[in-house]
Order: sequence, then C-alpha cells, then structure tokens
Amino acid sequence: MREFLQKDQVPDAHIAVYERYFGFSEVRIDEEPGPARQLLRAAERLDGLAGQEHRVRYVLQARTMPVADPYPASTVHEVRDALGLRGAQAFCVTQHACASALLAVELAGRLLAADGDREALALVLTGEKVFTASARVIPDTGVMGECTAAVLVGADGPRDRLLGYATQIRGEFEGGMSMTADAAEEFRKVYPEALAEVVRAAVESAGLTMDDIDLVLPHNVNRMSWLPVFRNLGIRGTKKLFTDNLPEIGHCFGADAFLNYLTAREKGRLRLGQRYVMTSVGLGATFSAMVFEH
Repeated sequence: MREFLQKDQVPDAHIAVYERYFGFSEVRIDEEPGPARQLLRAAERLDGLAGQEHRVRYVLQARTMPVADPYPASTVHEVRDALGLRGAQAFCVTQHACASALLAVELAGRLLAADGDREALALVLTGEKVFTASARVIPDTGVMGECTAAVLVGADGPRDRLLGYATQIRGEFEGGMSMTADAAEEFRKVYPEALAEVVRAAVESAGLTMDDIDLVLPHNVNRMSWLPVFRNLGIRGTKKLFTDNLPEIGHCFGADAFLNYLTAREKGRLRLGQRYVMTSVGLGATFSAMVFEH
C-alpha cells in the first residue's frame, strides 16, 4: 500500500496513520480494464444463478460513484446481457453512496414482494473501479480497493434470511469529501452515535436485541472508529467485529460487508442459526445497517 499511495503523492506521515491507526496494509487492484468484466466475474461465481437465469426479474448495480461510464455505455446492461438475463429490468442505485448496496438489497426485496412471484429473483452487483487518484483515498478514513460482490435475492429459499434494515441520512454532511473543516470535525463527533443508532434500529426492527447478535460485518474503514460505536451499543470489546479483510483488500465501496460475509463463512465465524449485522456508511452522509440470520 505504501508504494501505491506514494505514487498518488500521499505524504509518508499520512500513510503511517492509515497503516498503524486505521489498519490498512494492502489494497486490491483489479487488472480488468473496465467495470463490466469485473462485476461479471463476481456474478459468474454465484452457484445459485447457473440454470436459473430465467427467474431473474431485476438486475441492480449499487454504486458509490454516480457516473461510471460515458454515455451511451452502461455497465449494468452490459453485465445483464453477458449473463443472458435480457428479460430482466436493469438499473443503478447510487443515492446512498457506499451504503447503496444495502439499499439495493432492500429495494430488490420490495420489488420481488410487489411482483408476487415467489420464484422470481433479483441480482445485486456492487464494487467499483477507481479511475482517479482522488477517488483512491478518503481523507482520514480509508483507502479504496477494487473487489466486487454479487448477491442473489429471492422472496424465499434456503439461504440467509433478511430480518431487519434501517437507514438514516444526515444531510448536514452532504459535502462529503468537500466538507469544510468544521463540518468534518462535527461529522467525526456524530459518526459513532449515528452508526450505533442505525444498528440498534435495524436490530430492533428484526425483533432482536444486541445480545442476540453474534457478529458484525462492517464496511472496511477506520478500524479504531468501532470502539466508540460498540461503546454506544453497550458491547464490550471487539470480539463480535469481523475486520480480517480490512488490511488485505482495502475499502471496496459497497462490496465490503458482502466480502466480509464470504470470508467469515469460510473461516467458520458464522454458524447456522446465528444472527449478524452488516453495516455501511456513505459519504453525504447515509448510515445503514441490515440484520440477517445465517
């Protein structure tokens, strides 16, 4: 990471903060020249998609960056067609920045419920290319990686079950990376309480308490920021927090929580029947959390 960031003219002192305090070590860069192939490879690894293409009603690309292609190119339509899903409606969800992926899962469920077809599916794609040096680093927050994730959503099935969702938009911080110094300082103060509030709301909407939650799968930013969040939630220590991927891949936009899910499952950190929380915070500022049962 140090060599890469120095190429982007990030001072050594700042790099040390990202490594020692925030917990970053490596950043994944995808060699694919464009975003469509990158997302397509994630979708091709879904074992529940092959042979079920005719059931896919919607394809949603959840993006942080509002624009990723010059008109008239469209990544989401290119991926849909390459997968043979031409009968599906395809569109992007961007309004919640990095939290758009959780919004897309929620929206996919609502669309399928409205259709009333229990066999219908929706495909959610998330993760992005970093086209500029300025998009590579969020000051005092994280370093962006290029891993992607694909999620198949259905109204029914044998896999993980969505139990609750909550989101909160704090419009006073709409400046994002262009916030004034005063606004940025206020955002840092508000952040732990706002995220804890959203996590608590999602857990309550699932009819659970924090004692029922076995694992938290976070967005990969600022490892130390979770200490005050957990204090706000009444959780002692960080045993329930899964941050194994943070030093390995960086902050991969909306894909973080889903990548953390895959790694946690592979490492045996998730067992059948356990409940877990996914979180994401999008610049602008949107705080979101989802509760699932494995």
